[in-house]
Amino acid sequence: MLKDAMGGYRGTATEISRIIAEHPENAEAYYDRGNARSSCEDYDGAIGDFTMALKIGLRFREAITAYGNRGMARMKSGDLDGAMLDFSEIIDRKPTNRRLLCTAYKNRAIVKEKMGDGEEAAGDRKMALILSPDGKKQ
Repeated sequence: MLKDAMGGYRGTATEISRIIAEHPENAEAYYDRGNARSSCEDYDGAIGDFTMALKIGLRFREAITAYGNRGMARMKSGDLDGAMLDFSEIIDRKPTNRRLLCTAYKNRAIVKEKMGDGEEAAGDRKMALILSPDGKKQ
């Protein structure tokens, strides 16, 4: 399953589930179903699928985006500790893509603010600004 030109995922979670039933070792299918579930606001289902995809094993870039997508789903479901872990994992892995790294810092800053740690959030926002591809505040 891939994103189409309009940004939607081809295949529903139900269709992707059939692929998973036939090929339970297919990490990309879990990743795709996680994205489909997240887009339908099934955050608990998405979290489970991203977790399984990461457990089975994804290529580096897909793993980075799975951590980011799972972090967003965790944040939306109220699991701020889990979201913090996911965004920190991206930062710890140091992807060379500055946009991904910048986004991880921005999202972690949001989580820190929600947790009441404004000083740490400000540090992450500063890092996001430094990494911003266009050098502008986002």
